[in-house]
Amino acid sequence: MNSSGTLRDVWSLVLAGGNGERLEPLVQRWLGCHTPKQYCTFIGSRSMLQHTLDRSDRIIAAEQRVTIIARDHAEEARPHLLSRPPGQVVLQPANRETAAGIFLGLAHIRAQDPNASVMIFPSDHFIYPEEQFVQAARTLARAAQQIKHCIFLLGVAPDRPEPEYGYIQPGPHLAWLDGLRVRAVKSFLEKPSLEQSKAVHGSGVLWNTMVIGGRVDIFWRLGWRCFPEMMALFEIYGESVGSAQECSILDHIYKLMPTRNFSTHLLQQVPAHVAVLEMRGVLWSDWGSTERIVETLRQLGKEPRFSLSQTA
Repeated sequence: MNSSGTLRDVWSLVLAGGNGERLEPLVQRWLGCHTPKQYCTFIGSRSMLQHTLDRSDRIIAAEQRVTIIARDHAEEARPHLLSRPPGQVVLQPANRETAAGIFLGLAHIRAQDPNASVMIFPSDHFIYPEEQFVQAARTLARAAQQIKHCIFLLGVAPDRPEPEYGYIQPGPHLAWLDGLRVRAVKSFLEKPSLEQSKAVHGSGVLWNTMVIGGRVDIFWRLGWRCFPEMMALFEIYGESVGSAQECSILDHIYKLMPTRNFSTHLLQQVPAHVAVLEMRGVLWSDWGSTERIVETLRQLGKEPRFSLSQTA
């Protein structure tokens, strides 16, 4: 760590390129226009993106932060990046699912620091309290630095069957770090049916928060193994980072970019190269539905910024 408490030799990658279609009806009724959920302030005074940036900057220095924003949302995102060190912002030309968004950021980081470790933070998840999360994320980053052959995930114990989430089946014990147990991953169950999620509930499975840590080189090797056609495009882009041709090359490769999901098309294919740390004492929720937002806030005794009548 440096004097500010942030980790050295680690970069953060904040994913904010989604369109938030599932929440569009609520946001349309509430704000009168569609706004992706990462730019919405559902509670308090900070948007979901601002919460994510603040958490990231407590762990990793802002100058080593890359944020992926949809090019169409550049003006919308601008106010959420003000009043804090901006880090580096990469404008994604089109949404090609989670693998493209992640490897776009990784290509940018790899071009500048090929030996780096990276922490990946989705910007549309609710996390409370933040202090416990920050401690767990720091541990995840240290695991990525110390155990160099794995990608690491933060998992949380389910409090109910949930067919909209991804599940992790932990495997053998690997290590203890800061009181958190590091385990291998036996298998994944991505968005199971309600019956499947009920069947595995209470069996020791964990929800996958998609907070991910690892060295750039292990991500890169596994990407080549799982979707070489995508990685060939990002090799071309990586060589252009920082040059006058960067934007035009990015546009070109996205015209050819395949659509791949990071969980389905990478993590599930290489469980032997993935490990998980269970995060305890943290309420985590992927706010992909109105019902989930309302349920979380009621659980905490908090009032949303929108009227509950707008959820009908």
